[in-house]
Amino acid sequence: MKKILVPTLIALALGGVSGLTQAQTAAPESSLSYNVGATTDYRYRGISQSRLQPAVQGGIDYADKSGFYVGAWGSSIKWVKDAGGDTNMELDLYAGYKGAVGDVAYDVGFLRYQYSGNKLSQVPDFANANTNEIYAAGTMGPVTLKYSHAISNIFSFIDSKNSYYVDLSGTFDLGNGLSLVPHVGYQSIKNSSNWSYTDYSLTLGKDLGNGLSATAALVATDADKTLYVTPAGKFTGKTGVVVGLKYAF
Repeated sequence: MKKILVPTLIALALGGVSGLTQAQTAAPESSLSYNVGATTDYRYRGISQSRLQPAVQGGIDYADKSGFYVGAWGSSIKWVKDAGGDTNMELDLYAGYKGAVGDVAYDVGFLRYQYSGNKLSQVPDFANANTNEIYAAGTMGPVTLKYSHAISNIFSFIDSKNSYYVDLSGTFDLGNGLSLVPHVGYQSIKNSSNWSYTDYSLTLGKDLGNGLSATAALVATDADKTLYVTPAGKFTGKTGVVVGLKYAF
């Protein structure tokens, strides 16, 4: 989901859409890039998608010099099968446009979370897991504010169209290839308010050179501990440290 929704250094640590965040960085010329990586826990919007276990991920991005971009990103997951469905992969497809007005950089686009063959609509009290969102983000200096709006049911919740996620983050260059990214976000689930929650994270990133980067993130949420659980009863929004490694080429 989110986009490791999604991302460049913080993507691996948080489990968001790594390709999407990478595409949000303006490039002077058209470019085609690839990325592969692994994380100790695929967290998206603070919630584990991989049952608090490691995940492997990868993506491809095309950014046109006009400002338009498209991409795809995938990750191994466990939450769909845990809910009674049948897939172990998430595929994110996205397209958008980025530009600037004065000192404010902006990014608008569409994101499709695809869980092929998930079959969750056949499970009582679940909708199809496939989700469509539109988003808009603005960046001034080191601070980015982003709003994502679901134009379909969101992540298998019944009657949840028009759910939304808003997040505020900052990216601070510490020098020597290090960056610090504090983040806070709020996920609202329409018609299921007890599933809504706030997530927090603090990510330290390190550019290791030659396309390799590493992250370590402290992640936490105030999600309901009786709802966001694995089949074994473990809280998937628990406070924890997530470590990731990514290679971009």
